[in-house]
Formats: sequence, structure tokens, C-alpha cells
Amino acid sequence: MKNKIVLITGSTGGIGEACACKFASEGYNLILNGRKPNLLETLKNSLTEKFGIGVLPLLFDVRDKQAAKNAINTLPKEWEAIEILVNNAGLVLGMDKEFETYPDESDIVIDTNIKGLLTMTQLIVPGMIERRKGHIINIGSIAGEAAYPGGSVYCATKSAVKTLSDGLRIDLVDTPLRVTHIKPGMVETHFSITRFRGDKTKAGAVYKGLQPLTAGDIAEAIYFAASAPAHVQIAEILIMPTNQATGTIAYREEA
Repeated sequence: MKNKIVLITGSTGGIGEACACKFASEGYNLILNGRKPNLLETLKNSLTEKFGIGVLPLLFDVRDKQAAKNAINTLPKEWEAIEILVNNAGLVLGMDKEFETYPDESDIVIDTNIKGLLTMTQLIVPGMIERRKGHIINIGSIAGEAAYPGGSVYCATKSAVKTLSDGLRIDLVDTPLRVTHIKPGMVETHFSITRFRGDKTKAGAVYKGLQPLTAGDIAEAIYFAASAPAHVQIAEILIMPTNQATGTIAYREEA
């Protein structure tokens, strides 16, 4: 396949969708992973029509290791040479204290944010090593810097993303492959709506009084790292709104 291929997990909304649009606009062919077939098909049709690039939808949940393995192992030959993997799929559920979290929800967060990322890395990176070309971009969070109230499990998973990114970079130091860890601060997407289990009022309050980042802002940072010269490895990017200083400190204007 003539154009470079990027695989993006969790591509049907938020940062993942913004990444799909950005890479498509730059001429990349896309392998788009998601759990909602209608959204995948709509995104595929939109991007192929607008940018004239190839799009291959992959319908599976990154928590399902066997489904992920089946999807990657049966890729058409022309789609096998994945050059960029964007491990974007991730979520958080609730703002409960650690000892009051719902076990099922904790499992979903851990299985998606850590195990799903690890599964995709294990499936894609060996091929990159064989071809001696590749870039793994893991989407972490400022939440991985330090714990905050009601975020214990989520913060732990995003701390793990940093450690997995650093460890992979060490493991690949004798190869041409690159590893980038992107750490967004407040980004206004469906993220907070999911966290508050569909309560849009609570979700909106997260960003009240300041201008949060957009998914497009993060996609630009991701593309910046991906488009750096081959000898340049952007190891980490921490990106926040101007009025955010840490995961828990931000300035909000009064209404």
C-alpha cells in the first residue's frame, strides 16, 4: 500500500476520532478500531469521501484479547505494514473512593486502559521490529502524575501507561522504533459524560470557568510527534489548558 498506515484504537469519538481526521488529512491510510459498527462505518465513509484515503474498520473491544488477535492476524496483506499504533482506547467510570468502587467498573477500567493497551502492543510491535519501522503512541493522562480524590483506579491505570511506555522505549532502544507517551490535562470530550455515567450536568461542571483543550488539540500534538524526523523521538508530551497547572490545580473564572 502506497500511503503509510496508522492503527487507532477507540477511534469513534473524542481524541481517537480527532486523530483519525488529522492523519487522514495528511494522507495516511487508517485502520480504525471501535466497538460501535454504525459509528465506524460513518467515520469510514466520511474520511474516504473527504480525503480519498483507505480506511479499514476493525470492530472489537480491546478488552477482548482473542477478538483483537483474530482481527490483527487476519488483516489483508496490503494492510499488514502498520507504521504507527495509537493506543488511544481508554475510559474512567465514577468518582468513587477506592474502597467504594464497583468491582465490575474497576475491571472495565483496568482491562481497557492497561490490558487493552498491552494486548495491542504485543500484537503490533513484533511486525514493526521485523520491518524495522514503527512508532507506538500511548495516550496517558495528567492523572498518571499523581492520585486525586475519587480517581484512584483511573490514576493507577494511567500511571501504568507511563511505566509501560518507558519500559517499551527501553526494550526497543536497539531498534529504529519510537515510543511516545501523550499526557493530556482537561480535554472536553465524551470522557466526563462516561465518568459520570451519563450525567451531562456533572460532566459540564468539570470544565466550568475555563477553556479546556479540544480533542483536536491533542491530535495535533500526536501528529507532531509522529511527523518528527526519524532520528527524533518525542518521548513525552504533557499538554494542558493554559489555566491548568496540575491534575488538581486550575484557575476558573466566576460566572
